[in-house]
Amino acid sequence: QVQLVESGGGLVQAGGSLRLSCAASGLIFSDYTIGWFRQAPGKEREFVSAISWSGKSTDFTDSVKGRFTISRDNAKNTVYLQMNSLKPEDTAIYYCAADNRYHFPTYEYDHWGQGTQVTVSS
Repeated sequence: QVQLVESGGGLVQAGGSLRLSCAASGLIFSDYTIGWFRQAPGKEREFVSAISWSGKSTDFTDSVKGRFTISRDNAKNTVYLQMNSLKPEDTAIYYCAADNRYHFPTYEYDHWGQGTQVTVSS
């Protein structure tokens, strides 16, 4: 079955950087759009970023534009979310998700990982 495993989360000071990874198995990875979402305590899950199957198209929520980048390595079945200039408001559990049902960009995803905690201290 499809499995998505996030890694790379942790505790970082404001202004610092983290790189999250999403490793996928059980699917034809290059067929899938991969998205990142986050959920902060007491808040709803929100879209952060996504990358098309080819890596040629990307999408970001306004609050992370210019600070986060997304990339993928289809040979390694892995997507990366590079997060720079982190702010305390970026603190959340970050989830990656995969979908191949809709054209890019999409905010509807069929498969989800378990999440990785990112904590940014002020």
